[in-house]
Amino acid sequence: MMGIIRKLAANITLTPQSSIRNHHKITMSRRLNARRTEGVDKNVWVEFTQLAADYKAVNLGQGFPDFSPPKFVQEAFCKAVSGGPQMHQYTRAFGHPPLVKSLAKFFSRIVGHEIDPLEDVLVTVGAYQALFCAFQALIDEGDEVIIVEPFFDCYQPMVKMVGGKAVYVPLRPKVEGSAVLSSGDWVLSAEELASKFTTRTKAIVINTPNNPLGKVYKTEELQMIADLCIKHDVLCISDEVYEWLVYDGNKHVKIASLPGMWERTITIGSGGKTFSATGWKVGWVISSGHLITHMKTIHQNCVYHCPTAAQEAIACGFEREYQLFGTPESYFQQLPAMLQQKRRKLALCLESVGLQPIMPEGGYFMIADISSVKVDLNDQSTQDEPKDFRFVKWLTKEKGLATIPVSAFYSPEHTKEFDKYIRFCFVKEDSTLDAAEDILIKWSRGQ
Repeated sequence: MMGIIRKLAANITLTPQSSIRNHHKITMSRRLNARRTEGVDKNVWVEFTQLAADYKAVNLGQGFPDFSPPKFVQEAFCKAVSGGPQMHQYTRAFGHPPLVKSLAKFFSRIVGHEIDPLEDVLVTVGAYQALFCAFQALIDEGDEVIIVEPFFDCYQPMVKMVGGKAVYVPLRPKVEGSAVLSSGDWVLSAEELASKFTTRTKAIVINTPNNPLGKVYKTEELQMIADLCIKHDVLCISDEVYEWLVYDGNKHVKIASLPGMWERTITIGSGGKTFSATGWKVGWVISSGHLITHMKTIHQNCVYHCPTAAQEAIACGFEREYQLFGTPESYFQQLPAMLQQKRRKLALCLESVGLQPIMPEGGYFMIADISSVKVDLNDQSTQDEPKDFRFVKWLTKEKGLATIPVSAFYSPEHTKEFDKYIRFCFVKEDSTLDAAEDILIKWSRGQ
């Protein structure tokens, strides 16, 4: 028997994996990719996350906490996964019943409108999928979508992939020459914004508090946007994932709470940002049922369902916060108070080495002006890239500190105006911020 096996083995020819791969490349002669994927393949997070990992850099680039969520939601998650077989099986496709009920109860009193948990709420795999459902369900080929800059970078490719046209209008600083500018000094021009609305405009996308700038829109700014939406019969997609992270007495206002806006606003929220658990990937959309129904159609035909245990834990978190809302024991009070200290710590560090921070009114991030910094950026591999991209790569490779270039949050037509800023995430342990400070101080001393 062994002799027969040896003879068979001798006659078997093994084909190298590389040959198999090359064979596939040769035989697949037709177009592989759908045309809608062209021009949207670049992703700043993929590129710079890998760069930070390759150089083992201190990472102030990616927007996630490197500390744990609060004990009460961790315990709720543990209780959920040990709570019987139903926590490990499918729940309701459009949102775990306890979670949609908690969200509806909690946000009804904030929006000033009775939210129906089954009709007006859709739970998604993070805010990212909430945005995807909104664009897929509501934007048609040829529709124009106004995007306020700087914007989270997935807005533009999501608009493009559905055949829409992105139309850009930037926030611009109104104050020049101050020692420390605030994100509140960056404003929309009412005239410029109004000029972007046409008969083809279907929606406007806003992000408040804004990533990367940290701007928290004032009521009067939101009212200006609302008036234009109503005048032109336009939808508003409002990305509010950082809604609880506001500083210095600023107040987050939901545009859906303004008169005439509930029926035309799609509000995006995030359990990950709310409870410092970004890896749980629990997001939601809250809107009028006549809009949500179309987003449900997209949801049921892509992911269909979101993880049950994570939804159960977020529901428990909101039930706790409903009871403690406005008190010192509320996590929605404690988290921004803690982050305000971290924000100050980072700002003082940046100032001390000659960078000019723009103090954020909210969110995870702080941008800094690098105009005054003189470094040799003669890396031939980056010579055709914007200045901030080149600077961030230099800082990561040469100094071991990872950040994100701010021009990545702008359209090509406005990149040159804003390529003098880089973004830092301050939602980190003090030890991480101390390590970053060490790097910056050594750099400033020429070490």
